[in-house]
Amino acid sequence: MSTLNIPKPIPSMLPRTLFNEEHEQFRQTARRFFETEIAPYREKWEEQQHIDRQLWNKAGELGLLCCTMPEEYGGSGVDRLYSMILMEEQARVGDSSSGFSLHSDIVANYLNNFGNEQQKITWLPKMATGEAVGAIAMTEPGTGSDLQAIRTTAVEEGDDYIVNGSKIFITNGYLCDIAVVAVKTGKSENAAQNVSLLIIEADRAGFTKGKPLKKVGMHGQDTCELFFDNVRVPKSNLLGMEGMGFIMLMKELAWERMMIGIICAAGAESALACTVEYTKQRKAFGKSVASFQNTRFKLAEMRAEVQIARTFVDQCMQQVLKNELSIEAACTAKYWVSDLACKVVDECVQLHGGYGYMLEYPIARAYLDMRPNRIYGGTNEIMKELISRTI
Repeated sequence: MSTLNIPKPIPSMLPRTLFNEEHEQFRQTARRFFETEIAPYREKWEEQQHIDRQLWNKAGELGLLCCTMPEEYGGSGVDRLYSMILMEEQARVGDSSSGFSLHSDIVANYLNNFGNEQQKITWLPKMATGEAVGAIAMTEPGTGSDLQAIRTTAVEEGDDYIVNGSKIFITNGYLCDIAVVAVKTGKSENAAQNVSLLIIEADRAGFTKGKPLKKVGMHGQDTCELFFDNVRVPKSNLLGMEGMGFIMLMKELAWERMMIGIICAAGAESALACTVEYTKQRKAFGKSVASFQNTRFKLAEMRAEVQIARTFVDQCMQQVLKNELSIEAACTAKYWVSDLACKVVDECVQLHGGYGYMLEYPIARAYLDMRPNRIYGGTNEIMKELISRTI
């Protein structure tokens, strides 16, 4: 168990008006969970490359999983601000190990938005309690952000599909009980019309998992490769309609990109708070590092930029609550805030000096963990391409 030193957040320049008293009560529950159950054991998670399976059940008991799902499916039926709070509290303690948000706000959303009644009843309550861990499997070796180029196939055979192929970089992959898998079901010249989504249980014959991948950062997250060797999946596991997978993916990707913006804004705030505290305590030439003009100016620049990011993300969340978030706004939140977060963390490492490169310091871990936000959810180059199409 590692020592825990989480600095107090730097007060916002502008008031945040998104949250009410119930939201803040939920924040306290989430904060206690991440501070007591997740953050102190970071070294353990990194060594084993995944969190303990029982933590999923603990999170479920506290109502931290799938809380936006309807009550009839085990959720609390609350708004997405509760999801935002969870992501902010996770980022605040520098947790990159738990995959709760992907489970609750991506996988569960696919089931709730596109699944039939039987699929919802079967899986959503189990996901809400932590009995079942969910993953989504889109990316394949060689395809990257190009979802239309997937090669994993699902061929009809009677009342089943026979699935063959592999997926890579799958968050929650090692511990998952179910995966929503993008597969190729047709041979249309329009590649997008060939993509379907299947719910595949992890205990099906032929479904195997690789060992957790050795990543540059995010060492505690159970990211792995999934393999499908003649996996027999009943047609009743088809999510939505055959050939509609690409459309479903596009509908959900806006929220996934927004999630990255939320995490990066909170991560940048946390990195800045750590650095302010460090520079006030660290001495150089007989005075604190924070007393030098260069340090003060750098901190001022970062605080201004972090506040701009926070304001944009909060405004985007206002649109989310009204179901009016545009594609270009979601792409901007993903690309600009993730770029900014990496820039802020890099500046913070510099202000830490040599200690900023030591993994015992939170800022060094943030330096490793923040970088992939510019890649997943669609690379930032793809985000710029999508934004440009709206001009």
